[in-house]
Amino acid sequence: MARSACGFSVALLGTLLLGTACLLRGTEASEIALPRGSDITVHIKLVSPALPVKFCYIVVSRQHVTELTIRPGERKSFTFSCNNPEKHYVLKIEKNIDCMSGPCPFGEVRLQPSKSELPILNRTYIWDVRAHKSIGLELQFATPRLRQIGPGESCADGVTHSISGHIDATEVRIGTFCSNGTVSRIKMQEGVKMALHLPWFHPRNISGFSIANRSSIKRLCIIESVFEGEGSATLMSANYPGGFPEDELMTWQFVVPAHLRASVSFLNFNVSNCERKEERVEYYIPGSTTNPEVFRLEDQQPGNMAGNFNLSLQGCDQDAQSPGILRLQFQVLVQRPQNESNITYMVDLSQERTMSLTIEPRPVKHGRRFVPGCFVCLDSRTCSTNVTLTAGSKHKISFLCDDLARLWMNVEKTLSCLDHRYYYGKSFNLQVPKDILQLPVQLHDFSWKLLVPKDRLGLMLVPGQKLQQHTRERPCNTSFGYQVASTTPGQDLYFGSFCPGGSIEKIQVKQNSSVTLRTYAPGFQQEVSKQVLTVSLIPYFKEEGIFTVTPDSKNKVYLRSPNWDRGLPALSSVSWNISVPSNQVACLTFFRERSGLACQSGRAFMIIQEQQTRAEEIFSLEEEVLPKPSFHHHSFWVNISNCSPMNGKQLDLLFWVTLTPRTVDLTVIIGAAGGGALLLFALGLIICLVKKKKKVDKGPAVGIYNGNANTQMPQTQKFQKRRKDNDSHVYAVIEDTMVYGHLLQDSGGSFIQAEVDTYRPFQGPMGDCPPTPPPIFSRTPTAKFTADKLAPSSPPESESEPYTFSHPNKGEVGVRDTGIPLLNIQGPMETEE
Repeated sequence: MARSACGFSVALLGTLLLGTACLLRGTEASEIALPRGSDITVHIKLVSPALPVKFCYIVVSRQHVTELTIRPGERKSFTFSCNNPEKHYVLKIEKNIDCMSGPCPFGEVRLQPSKSELPILNRTYIWDVRAHKSIGLELQFATPRLRQIGPGESCADGVTHSISGHIDATEVRIGTFCSNGTVSRIKMQEGVKMALHLPWFHPRNISGFSIANRSSIKRLCIIESVFEGEGSATLMSANYPGGFPEDELMTWQFVVPAHLRASVSFLNFNVSNCERKEERVEYYIPGSTTNPEVFRLEDQQPGNMAGNFNLSLQGCDQDAQSPGILRLQFQVLVQRPQNESNITYMVDLSQERTMSLTIEPRPVKHGRRFVPGCFVCLDSRTCSTNVTLTAGSKHKISFLCDDLARLWMNVEKTLSCLDHRYYYGKSFNLQVPKDILQLPVQLHDFSWKLLVPKDRLGLMLVPGQKLQQHTRERPCNTSFGYQVASTTPGQDLYFGSFCPGGSIEKIQVKQNSSVTLRTYAPGFQQEVSKQVLTVSLIPYFKEEGIFTVTPDSKNKVYLRSPNWDRGLPALSSVSWNISVPSNQVACLTFFRERSGLACQSGRAFMIIQEQQTRAEEIFSLEEEVLPKPSFHHHSFWVNISNCSPMNGKQLDLLFWVTLTPRTVDLTVIIGAAGGGALLLFALGLIICLVKKKKKVDKGPAVGIYNGNANTQMPQTQKFQKRRKDNDSHVYAVIEDTMVYGHLLQDSGGSFIQAEVDTYRPFQGPMGDCPPTPPPIFSRTPTAKFTADKLAPSSPPESESEPYTFSHPNKGEVGVRDTGIPLLNIQGPMETEE
């Protein structure tokens, strides 16, 4: 307890002493004396005249003032009327150095007056050196060197260096710099103005630079940047972000160790309107036979340079009426060469006409620490962080990068199949070329744009390995996948993301589409080489998309409508053709009880149709509850047709299909067999009794004369015996299975034994086209339709004559229409576009 009280007392005493020191700092007297002939002037001014003084004044000889100037040969004492003058006033110490009328005081520049002679205020030292045009002046900075900063940036320690030059009477700003950089020297001609800003709390008491005499440099300035190891430097042209002086020359010299490599990237630039000459950058590169190498500002700049080099910016004579501005901000990156920098890769796109390949950095964020750059070099010298290789040429590339995983590739290829007569029935393999797979950079996207003539051809995508649709319930977990989307302008339709290892055999789309192979793991190269996706040109169809699905008996098949989370586009239709193996039963289940759709106009329907019997159920997606889980013994269609939905009430459907083996019900078989045997016994007994009765009733024959009868033997007449005049259409033996066959069916409706050879009317192929949706504009309140309810006049198949062949009408002779008829709903029919 005593220790706590003692600690509290010490803390309180420290606080009181600090407060007393602050009070004394504002009220104690300061005195500044400047030697005569020193060419030094001291100004004490308000931070900003617009800010309120808050009763803080400079007190000189009992007078309260807000500004004080002390010239060479003067001595003045003063105090402040507040205890925090650093918030209100600043010190500016100016020293003029005239090198035109006499020798220059070269060497280290000292801070005069020193910090101890000045009040504790933010202070700025300014050295203004004037010299002849023929004299070059060099500012040499001690370590740590300087780092240039751009507009709006500030230095961490608050210490800044502002450097300007002169062109005749015009001042040109070279730049603003902080400590801890690479700039070691700045050479200028015709004078220099150096300003050093120090915050009131900074203990610095040296200038940190010296002035040396040099011969004429014949340009605006030369900035030297020294790299002792890996690092980067961002530099700017004079007056940046303003315009570079007209027809001037500025040079940067870079000192780079021989074992390191340097690359230049232009971060921002503008060009002016030139009347004469041309704005350009020139490089002096060691070992180059074409020094200086000249580049336009729009060109890719050199990279992978070993050792020292120079970069110069040359302006032009600008148009007086519309001069524009020339400005440049660039970065120099120095790093160790990697093994990949000595390897050259050949990318052959000479046989391609519509392919482009872009190598670029991955979009990742880096901290403030130095991060070596990743460059792609063309012909080992022209390096950039982004490179696009175009079709029709062979390209040699190399990499200057410490980690190639920081780069990726994006490829785009267009397949234009607009001549429907030539391309109908043709197929193309969508595969990644080997030249691209052999590059050491990961492929991110390979996108094929597929163009077809409108309303003439459709597209069918057939994978070498069946696909799985990516859903939240069963996400893809492969190293790559496909994304399929419409590219028709104004059609926002994304069919989904798919990966190998599922149940989707085909995807049919009716219009221009893009297929994008996207990779998710580095090991995709081993898997993608086995995967082939074939696109075929097929006849046009009206659905936006058709998915052919063969479910796997081991897994659920999750399927969802296109544009998930955004809603199926208005007035569009999508179908799923779901195959059911003969020994399996499919269970169709919907994720939600209701669709949540609200139509602004039109109607939205879902049709579930058995492909073998054509029995179908139609549901209103807007009004009805979605179907409960249903079982299907044969292949079937699921079709959804959208209305024009209201905002926020879009159509999204998720459902799944599972397969289970068919089961045989032994009780049905035993019951059917017993019933059949009992019925046969009853029939046999009746036949025996009838025959016995006929024998008992038969008596002797009696002849009776009939005078009206013709006693002559009738002559044989030849006539063509027709089918209806004989009994050839009557079965001689009644097959048990025809009479009792319904007793041999299992619970699913299938016969246990093989079907007998009975006559069946021709039905035609049933699985080639999806069911036709009803008119979407009908507003008649409709619950649930079935094919039987819509056609009550048609007798069910079980009620047809089992003993005779059916006789087709004359109008039924010929090939039967295999299309699926529209519903017989009264009202105008609308042609589906």
